Amino acid sequence: MGLMSPEQPHYDLAEFRTLPYHDRVRLACLDWVHCGFGAPTSAYLFYLLKIGLWIGGWILIVRASGMSGGVADWWTTPMAFVKAIAWTMLWEGMGFGCGSGPLTGRYWPPVAGLGHWLRPGTITLPAFPDRLPFTAGSRRTVVDVALYAGYLGTGAALLFADRVGPATVLPVLVLLALASLRDKTVFLASRGEHYATTLAVVVFVGSAGIAADTTWAQVPVGVIAGAKAVQVAIWWWAATSKLNHHFPYVVGVMLTNHPLNRFPTLRRRLVRAYPHDLRPGTVPRVLAHGGTVIEYVVPLTLVLSDGGVGTIVGLGIMVAFHAWIFSSFALGVPQEWNVLFVYSALVLFGTNAEVEPWQLGSPLLWAILLLALVVVPVVGNLRPDKVSFLPSMRYYAGNWATTTWLFTPEALARFDREVPKVADELLTQLRRFYDDDANEVSLSRVPAFRAMHLHGRLVQRLICRAVEDPDDRVIREGELVAGMALGWNFGDGHLHDEQLLDAVQERCGFAPGELRIVAIESQPITRATWSWRIVDAADGVLLRGTAPVTDALEQQPWPDPIQGRDEAP
Repeated sequence: MGLMSPEQPHYDLAEFRTLPYHDRVRLACLDWVHCGFGAPTSAYLFYLLKIGLWIGGWILIVRASGMSGGVADWWTTPMAFVKAIAWTMLWEGMGFGCGSGPLTGRYWPPVAGLGHWLRPGTITLPAFPDRLPFTAGSRRTVVDVALYAGYLGTGAALLFADRVGPATVLPVLVLLALASLRDKTVFLASRGEHYATTLAVVVFVGSAGIAADTTWAQVPVGVIAGAKAVQVAIWWWAATSKLNHHFPYVVGVMLTNHPLNRFPTLRRRLVRAYPHDLRPGTVPRVLAHGGTVIEYVVPLTLVLSDGGVGTIVGLGIMVAFHAWIFSSFALGVPQEWNVLFVYSALVLFGTNAEVEPWQLGSPLLWAILLLALVVVPVVGNLRPDKVSFLPSMRYYAGNWATTTWLFTPEALARFDREVPKVADELLTQLRRFYDDDANEVSLSRVPAFRAMHLHGRLVQRLICRAVEDPDDRVIREGELVAGMALGWNFGDGHLHDEQLLDAVQERCGFAPGELRIVAIESQPITRATWSWRIVDAADGVLLRGTAPVTDALEQQPWPDPIQGRDEAP
C-alpha cells in the first residue's frame, strides 16, 4: 500500500484479462483476502482530515452560540449536545459524512450530494409517488431545490442560534420532511432515523429552550430520556439485525480490509481454508457473535446503572466497540456516526446516568418514539421490501437489499452522457488519478467485496442467468450507480432498484437487453429466504423467485462454471 497508489494485485494482470468471468471473480476474491480493497494510505488520511474538519466545525458552532471557556468546560452541556446532533445531521445531509470519498467509489468529486441536490434536472426518488399528490416524477425541480436549500438554511439558523427550542428545531424538521417526500435520498443521507428523531425530542424542551448557560438539571427529564431511548433502540435493533447467518461474513470482509491488518498469515486465517474455502473462519464468527452480545447486554447495563461501576464499565466497552468499528474503515465509512455515538453515550449515560429511557412523560413524545423506534423497525424487519434498512435500524449486518447493473458498453456510455449528474462514471473518475492497469484492479475488487458477503453468492449466480455472457457486459454495483445518479449511496438497495432504473430508462431509452439488473431483497426476520428478480430496463421483470439462505452457506463466492444457466437459482 503506497501513499497515493492502490495495492498491487496478487495475481498476474495479463493472465487475469484472458480468463473467463468466473475465474476472474475467483482471483479477485483471493486477492481480497490478501489486501481487501487495497486503498492507498491517502484514502484513509482523507477521512481523518474530514473528521477533524467536522469536529472543528462543531467547536466553532458551539462557541458562536455563546459558550465560553475551553472545550473541556462545556463539551457535556445540553447546548453542546444539541448542536452536535444538529451539526452532524446537516453535515451528513450535505453528503460529507457516510457514503463520501474514495472508499465509496467517490473519487472526484469526493462529495457529490450538495451539488447534486442543489442542481435542477437531476434525478429524484419520491418516497411515496403513487400515494401522495404532487410528489410524482423523477426530475428535480426548482421547488425541490428550494426545499432542500430551505432545509440547509433553517439548519444553519439552528446551528448559530443562541437559544434552541421548538421555534428553531421545527422548521428544520418540517423542511427535511418536505424535501424528502420528493427525494427520499435526502432523508436517508441526513440519517433522519437517528438525528431527526433526536432533534424531535428537543422540541419538547419547552418555550424557554436551551441556552449556553442551561444545565441538564434545567432540561425536562423527558428530553434526556427520549434521547437515551433513541440511542438504546439503535443498539438493540442493530443487534437484532445480526441474528442471522450474514454477520460473520461482514466481519470477515471488514477484517480482511482493515487498514491495520497488514499480516498475510493472519488474513489467510480469517477464512476457513485458503485458497479453496473462503467462507468465514473461526475468528470472524466469534467476533460476530461477541459483537451481537455486546450490543444487547452492555446497553441494558447502562440503562439499569445509575452512575456506578456498571456505568463506567459499560461506557468503556461501548467506546472500545465503536472505536474498533471506526478503525476498520468499513466501505460505507460511517466514521462521524461512530464518533458521535461515543460522544452521545458519554453525555447521555455518563452525565445523565440517573435518567431512565422510559421517563418520557408526554403522551405525544411516547407516540412519536414508539412509531420511530418500534413500529417502523418491526415493519422493516418483517417486510424489508417496504422499508429502507436505515429506518429499520438494520445497520452494518450484511442483510441488505442489493442490485448489480449489467450494461453493454454502449449503454454505459449513454448512461454517462444522458443522465444529469455531478459525478462522472466511475472509470472516468479513476482515470484522473491512476493508469488503466490500476483502475482495472480497483474495479475488480468492487464485485469481490460483494461476492465475499453471503448474499454475494446469489448475486454471482444470478448474473450468469441474467445475461448470455458476463464477459460481454460492463458490470457495475448498484451502489456505484446510485452514487453517480443520485449523488449519494450508503448500502441501501432501495436507492438503485426499479425506481432508479425507470428514471434512468426515461432519460436513456435503452433497447431490450442493453441494460439489465439483478436485484435481491433483504432476508425477512421470519423467513430464511431471499426474494430475487432479474429486470430489463426496457422489458421490465424477466424472472423472479426465491432462494434459501442456507444454500449459500455451502457455496464459495465465485460462480460454478459447471452450472448451466438453467440450473442457476
